[in-house]
Amino acid sequence: MPNAYVIGLGKSGMAAARLLKRDGWHVTVSDSGLSDSLRQQQQQLAAEKIPVNLKETFDPHRVEQLQASLQRLVVSPGVPWDLPGLVRARELGIETMGETELAWQHLKECRWVGITGTNGKTTTTALIAAIFQAAGLYAPAFGNIGYAACDVALDAKKPDWAIAELSSYQIESSPSIAPRIGVWTTFTPDHLSRHKTLERYCAIKSHLLRQSHHQVFNGDDPYLRKLGKQRCPPVRDGACWTSIDSKATLVSSTPQSAYIEDAWVRTPTELILPVSLLRMPGAHNRQNLLMAVAVAKLAGIEKSAIAHAIATFPGVPHRLEYIRTWQGIDFINDSKATNYDAAEVGLSAVKHPAILIAGGEAKQGDDNAWIAAIQAKVAAVLLIGNAASTFAQRLQQVGYTNFEIVETMERAVTRSAELAKHYQTPVVLLSPACASFDQYQNFEQRGDHFRELCQALQ
Repeated sequence: MPNAYVIGLGKSGMAAARLLKRDGWHVTVSDSGLSDSLRQQQQQLAAEKIPVNLKETFDPHRVEQLQASLQRLVVSPGVPWDLPGLVRARELGIETMGETELAWQHLKECRWVGITGTNGKTTTTALIAAIFQAAGLYAPAFGNIGYAACDVALDAKKPDWAIAELSSYQIESSPSIAPRIGVWTTFTPDHLSRHKTLERYCAIKSHLLRQSHHQVFNGDDPYLRKLGKQRCPPVRDGACWTSIDSKATLVSSTPQSAYIEDAWVRTPTELILPVSLLRMPGAHNRQNLLMAVAVAKLAGIEKSAIAHAIATFPGVPHRLEYIRTWQGIDFINDSKATNYDAAEVGLSAVKHPAILIAGGEAKQGDDNAWIAAIQAKVAAVLLIGNAASTFAQRLQQVGYTNFEIVETMERAVTRSAELAKHYQTPVVLLSPACASFDQYQNFEQRGDHFRELCQALQ
């Protein structure tokens, strides 16, 4: 029986381990953590006769110990591809791949839509999946959203279309994925602590589009628009472009390119649906809608199914998610805004003045537009997590002094309700501009905690 090692637990690691075991591999899983949730997952896999080593560092020495008996390494998305142990494994010729690559090997006979980008991935992915499902297709959304990729591969029912939200982490470790349709939503600096340079981050995103049979680009994104105008790789002739303005603003036009004109979403050849059917606020969501429509037209889906899906689409959890109205104040969960650009978009989409809850584990990036939005639209800022003192200093630098360091989400929600009443603001917005890992396992857990606290307000 061949031996495989899975690095990193979580839902991706568990799904990869189960898929490998089903395929006849002897599987071992390791994770450097030792949390209660990891122990629970360890117990689940142990019951399935899959051993899990917690608090184990997968270093080059460990690889060399395992070399003689190890045929395959599978990596969860959160594990850096340049981890010294993984680099050494590749040097030794051990087959090394990401969890998404493993799923691709099982699902490559299916048609894939691969969605990547700095921001907008999740909403665009969810819209595409909703449209395909409204057309009667089995089209699960997975990857960086919903299911782990290997969970879909484990399902006995194969998808008609595989709708994959792919982060740079997943693309980097899954080089052979070649979608039928590739989508690039936006591009701004992010994940530089992992990828080191903007050029490297861009090259990873570009790889997915280069591998795609059809390409869809957000023509309103300045970086992508520049690539299109200059005919730079990975843009090819025949790529579909989208724009929330008229057809004249498209980088180039194909029959499936989508734009807005006279309050209608349309292609150069037909009206698709009135923009008013989309219930989510913000220009960024109209752009997400256009990319989803372009994908649907490339896939041959009728506009009646597109319109039905959009009219009934409830929105995406943790992305400008309406939680409740309490004493006339709307509480909005934008926990998925894990960088400055996404948080600036969130502020631009809600009513103002707002009470803003921000902070967590800070990322590298340009915060100027976000700071300007705070100055223009925020009555008070409540700061949580490791970034609180850094953000406080940054706000002081620009002369914005109406902030408080409250540290925890519990204090933030209680204080936000008080301040919203004091300033008579219409909205309390959680839009952290940070990763969540200082206080939570992921942005979903952070958003869920915010939701619970808001719903408990009396």
